[in-house]
Amino acid sequence: MMLEKMLKTFQKLRLEFYRKIFTRVRERDGSLSAMEVFSLEIIYALGRPTIGQFARFIRISQSNATYKVNSLMKKGYIIRQPSQEDGREYNLELSEKFYGYSDMLEENVRIITRNVLEQLTPEEIAVIDKAADILNKELDARAGLRD
Repeated sequence: MMLEKMLKTFQKLRLEFYRKIFTRVRERDGSLSAMEVFSLEIIYALGRPTIGQFARFIRISQSNATYKVNSLMKKGYIIRQPSQEDGREYNLELSEKFYGYSDMLEENVRIITRNVLEQLTPEEIAVIDKAADILNKELDARAGLRD
């Protein structure tokens, strides 16, 4: 029963995410394709990756990743910053243009979370908080991410 509820919850979250993406994708100069939106979301989730880290995560060639990043830079969604660890590399930073769009996507999750938490006791919230920590650790491990 719990597994089916989790699958249904993730499906609804995905559908809401996709709906938001399609509201952002427009057929005009400078608009984002669905793949570009996904690329931005991955860069956001990875937290200032290098092009190589981005390429490895989505399992594409470095040259293909560079092409995607350059397109997003031209549209004003990404800024390349020299790496503090290795001056020969660049970290990918998201621009204010991205954050204006990203805030819109996350607002729905914030509203739903607030509404759910208002219906729970502090004990129930503690259990959900612990479950969320465990779920995030599992997802990070599967994706090869670290805190």
